[in-house]
Amino acid sequence: MTVRKNQAVLTADEKRRFVAALLELKRSGRYDSFVTTHNAFIVGDTDNGERTGHRSPSFLPWHRRFLLEFERALQEVDASVALPYWDWSTDRSIRSSLWAPDFMGGTGRSRDGQVLDGPFAASGGNWPIKVRVDGRTFLRRSLGTAVRDLPTPAEVESVLAMPTYDMAPWNSASDGFRNHLEGWRGVNLHNRVHVWVGGQMATGASPNDPVFWLHHAYIDKLWADWQRRHPGSGYLPTAGTPNVIDLGDTMKPWNDVRPADLLDHTPHYTFDAA
Repeated sequence: MTVRKNQAVLTADEKRRFVAALLELKRSGRYDSFVTTHNAFIVGDTDNGERTGHRSPSFLPWHRRFLLEFERALQEVDASVALPYWDWSTDRSIRSSLWAPDFMGGTGRSRDGQVLDGPFAASGGNWPIKVRVDGRTFLRRSLGTAVRDLPTPAEVESVLAMPTYDMAPWNSASDGFRNHLEGWRGVNLHNRVHVWVGGQMATGASPNDPVFWLHHAYIDKLWADWQRRHPGSGYLPTAGTPNVIDLGDTMKPWNDVRPADLLDHTPHYTFDAA
């Protein structure tokens, strides 16, 4: 059984294996296919039209499947690898070991945001940005620049306390747990972290930055935490809702999985802590 761990407790060998698997997926070209998929759904998901990956109830099950596909790709390279998660509510510093040269590397230089250290720096030649929103071919970050602070534990708690999964109009104007977690309303959790990291993470091509996977693994964990806290509150909507994915509808681009199939993560992986 795959166990997803807090990145703060990974051993040096676990970090090394995770990074090596990322680099191999990048070298083979498989990595960029995930970036392309995510960017297409960011562009295509709109409040007043069809929406699947973002601005919609299926934000959470869609990304759960997306992460599962990516984790399986990593495990084809190294079966010991699992996606770690980044608890940004407690691991909030730009001096965190997350950003050390042996793991994600640090922030970008002020002139152009280029990350200069770590395994994904342009100077190493192992991480060319091919799915681009502009002409720059290097990984960029600007940690804590566009927004100063990451979400706090109290802000996370305020969202986990919400008893209803989602509600009409089922988009970025909705109330409820999903939209407050996604960050279009309220204290802004998920979206704020993307903007705090900056660079490619603040764009539709955000998986260009490997920290994307650690961020979304934590978002996935928060969904699991919410489910345990509210066992009587399930996925909504259940049926007959235009432009969004109901409980029993299949999700693009896979077309073989429904939110109903992804409500329980435990057949696939567990977390190191509840």
